Amino acid sequence: MDKSISILGCGWLGLPLAIRLIAQGWQVKGSTTTEAKLGLLRTYQIDPYLVQLSTDTLLPAVFFDSDILFINVPPSLKKQSAGAYLIQMQFLLEQVKASPVKRMIFISSTSVYPDSNSEITDTGIVDFQNALYQSEQLFNQSATFKTTVIRFAGLIGPGRHPGRFFAGKTGVPNGQAPVNLIHLDDCIGIIEVVLKSPNFIGTYHAAAPSHPSRKEFYTLATETAGLPAPQFIDELNDWKIIDPLKLEHDLDYEFIHPDLPRCITNEACW
Repeated sequence: MDKSISILGCGWLGLPLAIRLIAQGWQVKGSTTTEAKLGLLRTYQIDPYLVQLSTDTLLPAVFFDSDILFINVPPSLKKQSAGAYLIQMQFLLEQVKASPVKRMIFISSTSVYPDSNSEITDTGIVDFQNALYQSEQLFNQSATFKTTVIRFAGLIGPGRHPGRFFAGKTGVPNGQAPVNLIHLDDCIGIIEVVLKSPNFIGTYHAAAPSHPSRKEFYTLATETAGLPAPQFIDELNDWKIIDPLKLEHDLDYEFIHPDLPRCITNEACW
């Protein structure tokens, strides 16, 4: 099994993933956009790189000198347009194609799926104008490396307790819509399974198999966190359910936190 990986984006997901892989004997290079964080990465024996993605500045070539590249850089649409993000990814792709990287994991989001008022099982039913989807295709279509795309649902876990999402808010719409969330433990667990698969390739979406209503879930979440309960409008507008059956079947993956309400009441989750 390949044992060297470059993680582009050592943040909420990338850092704990890097720490887990270091413990398993991997050689890990990790990037951060903050100079002050370089020391933190070194503390965990991660080879640190200060990386600011742009459309005209090359990344350090040595950063890509790994068997596997893990890209976890979602668009910051408050700071850049979808078009600017796509150009950024195109510029990154050209650098990856010129590197020794042969395998890649691209972290995407279930936001590529429109609210279709149905269960999403087919990874092809997407919004083709979505910047993340278009970025996935850039890497998928490259012949110089193999790519696995993982589309995660809403991320929860340490530092992202869902009780804070709507605490004390009133008139919150779509109270009966199902939630699509996934815990950090399962994000890392799924990535580990993909890394251990010798010929990993394809596109998967990942969400906990349980989908309580927004009203039920976030009311319980605020109660557990000791925060003011939100007030939801009792209605069902546009919605979707992210069904992880394909991932569970193809990767033989068993969720660590399949039951979201039970996870909320488990202190170990936070």
